[in-house]
Amino acid sequence: MTGSLDTVLNLSLVVFMLGSLFGLGLGLKGKDAVSSLRNLRFVGYSLFFGFVVGPVLALVLTRVLSLSEPYAIGLLLLSLTPCAPFLPAMVDRAAGEMSYAATMLILASVGAVLLLPVAVPFITKGLSVSAWTIASPLVALVLVPLVAGMVVLRTVPTVAEGILPAVKMVTAVATVLLLVLCAILYGQDFFDTVGSFAILAQLVFLTCMTAVGYLLSRGLPATQRSVIGLGLSTRNAGAALVPLMTMAGSDRRSIVMVVLAVPVQIIVSLIAANLFRRHAASAKVQQGVSS
Repeated sequence: MTGSLDTVLNLSLVVFMLGSLFGLGLGLKGKDAVSSLRNLRFVGYSLFFGFVVGPVLALVLTRVLSLSEPYAIGLLLLSLTPCAPFLPAMVDRAAGEMSYAATMLILASVGAVLLLPVAVPFITKGLSVSAWTIASPLVALVLVPLVAGMVVLRTVPTVAEGILPAVKMVTAVATVLLLVLCAILYGQDFFDTVGSFAILAQLVFLTCMTAVGYLLSRGLPATQRSVIGLGLSTRNAGAALVPLMTMAGSDRRSIVMVVLAVPVQIIVSLIAANLFRRHAASAKVQQGVSS
């Protein structure tokens, strides 16, 4: 029975990844993303904070909080997968620039696909895994559906508009199924995180990354800083799960750590989006008064 549930879990993860990234591509206008890529300051901040500061902070937290190795592995994997597929919804809520949300998502997706295969063998010491073993499913489940969605949108926009609701519905069903199966298969493991500092580590990590992205992106307007802050406060849990599901011998607690990030990041990013929206509104008022 457990073996059957594991199979369904893996299938639901595949559908979730394909659906979320394909649906994301159907809504991303490549032209907007490319124009935003010319903003080298934005690109530099996004990459540096996302793939240098994030992993370093995660490593520090694993040492300071003395996280057990499985939870530490989960946090380190999450640190290498910034930007959840629902980032555009959060950016819209924060009144940020949507074209930059597309850019942030593309940068994060490419960065994760390039870095995870290199980093995973070092993170998961004791587990034998090649870089290609990690890279191949990431390319298939992250880059291919994202690019495919963007191609469909560019070539046949009416088709993209027509199939997007169905893609979102299938993805939503897969998401619910994925979370339910994780609760069934790893329920006791979730309770075991109490007292382990696993949830605290995630809260501290996501809160700090949000603050770093928003406050330290000097020289950018608030509407772009909010995109970076929200991109760093959300994590692509599906991409972080792929290596764990691919490798034989992965610790259940590492999987639990990644899945726990889903509700935690939603809470953190919602709070951040509301704060950023208020700040943007007050900034507009001040500009109106000064002018």
